[in-house]
Amino acid sequence: MAKLLSSKEKDRLKPKKKEKKDPSALKEREVPQHPSCLFFQYNTQLGPPYHILVDTNFINFSIKAKLDLVQSMMDCLYAKCIPCITDCVMAEIEKLGQKYRVALRIAKDPRFERLPCTHKGTYADDCLVQRVTQHKCYIVATVDRDLKRRIRKIPGVPIMYISNHRYNIERMPDDYGAPRF
Repeated sequence: MAKLLSSKEKDRLKPKKKEKKDPSALKEREVPQHPSCLFFQYNTQLGPPYHILVDTNFINFSIKAKLDLVQSMMDCLYAKCIPCITDCVMAEIEKLGQKYRVALRIAKDPRFERLPCTHKGTYADDCLVQRVTQHKCYIVATVDRDLKRRIRKIPGVPIMYISNHRYNIERMPDDYGAPRF
């Protein structure tokens, strides 16, 4: 009782031949392309006036610590600073409601540069990470642990945070900015 096999079943039954790899052949690897500004240990695109992407938490904690945003940034970096607020961060502050009206008033300060967002949704952390990945000319100001962790994975992006009632910065060359305490 011979059973007729279809061509697919015949292909399955055939032992698969292993391809022999030529040891003399050149191995091709996919290496991620890094921007030329990261040729040295630190990002060379950073320089005064500094553009600082501000997160919602950073504004709220600055108010709690009674720190003037622009002045404290200048005290930290010893240079002119331009705080930048994306539409997502602004929407996040507006959603917080009446309790955070002081933060909203600070965010609408004319010294702050508004950056328009083209993506859908208003999740500010993703927006900031995406913008910093594309353009490495920003310093990110945040006190959010998860956002800090995500930004540390991106090479060449300094992080500004609040500690001991003053602004501090990490991953910034010692030539720029305030000394470490």
